[in-house]
Amino acid sequence: MRIRSFFFRSGMLSLLVVFILTTQACAQKKTYLATTVAFYNVENLFDTIDDPRTNDAEFLPAGSNRWTAQRYQVKLQNMASVIADIGSEVVKGGPAIIGLSEVENRGVLEDLIKTAPLDALGYDIVHYDSPDRRGIDVALLYKPSVFKVVNSTSNRLTLPWRSDFYTRDQLVVTGELHGELLSVIVNHWPSRASGPEYREEAAKLSRSLSDSLARVHPNAKIMIMGDLNDDPVDRSVAKALGAEGRTNKVKPGGLYNPMWQLFRDGIGSLAYRDAWNLFDQIIISEPLLNSNDGWKLHKARVYNEKYLIQKEGPYAGYPFRTFAGGAYAGGYSDHLPVYLILVKEK
Repeated sequence: MRIRSFFFRSGMLSLLVVFILTTQACAQKKTYLATTVAFYNVENLFDTIDDPRTNDAEFLPAGSNRWTAQRYQVKLQNMASVIADIGSEVVKGGPAIIGLSEVENRGVLEDLIKTAPLDALGYDIVHYDSPDRRGIDVALLYKPSVFKVVNSTSNRLTLPWRSDFYTRDQLVVTGELHGELLSVIVNHWPSRASGPEYREEAAKLSRSLSDSLARVHPNAKIMIMGDLNDDPVDRSVAKALGAEGRTNKVKPGGLYNPMWQLFRDGIGSLAYRDAWNLFDQIIISEPLLNSNDGWKLHKARVYNEKYLIQKEGPYAGYPFRTFAGGAYAGGYSDHLPVYLILVKEK
């Protein structure tokens, strides 16, 4: 059997036409809608305005990073160009939905969606302020022409042994993606420095939110995305969250992690001490894996185009970031975006 496919734009979605050619005289033709869902840690998307409620001093014009209006504009342009290109090998015009982490406030998101080429793509924002001491939040950008938001909540991680611990809230957004109900949980779990038990608690919260959505909507199609600060094989993801890496182990009501195989193949979204990690993940509920009706997973990828990789110097081969070794590099982010292509038969 041989498969040939091609893509073309139709409004804000693309049509994926797949011809299945066999040795028989006639060919079976199937037509699919395709769309992109993504996540990106944008590495400290701060404005240049002092917020007395947070610790943003290093990202001020007089701060240690000398964060000027010019550098801020370069950052916005870099982020906008990456987001618009994610998944373009299948769907042109940027993801229908993209979760973001390390954004300072709603203002930087409004500046981002007004920056070319995003300004022509019609994005809107879901954002809540988190209690993180540095003031960084998670958020969701989406295209209202494709994804109709019906509900959103911000959910706080509380720890019984640390009343003074503050981290990013978990954002839950439910909407209709081309008419079909879909929920997204956007995460930025506690750092590696805080200890694994903190990320396990974050994983339990994500699983609780996912299970709650599934109780309200049987066969709910859910995506848990974010910078989890752990790899797919780590305890927080594999055990506390319960995300399986093999399709044959995913049971009804379970979760599947399509990033598991990418990690096993040596593909990562960030580099540390000359080794790749895959902290940025998009995990799906079982109906997105096995559904015979509506949206389902087609493929998972790390967006690792050459222009996002440092080409020279001591960090050659690492993601081309905004700051490297304490010096301004003018790059993109210390993380690479990840994305899924979803398809459904037309």
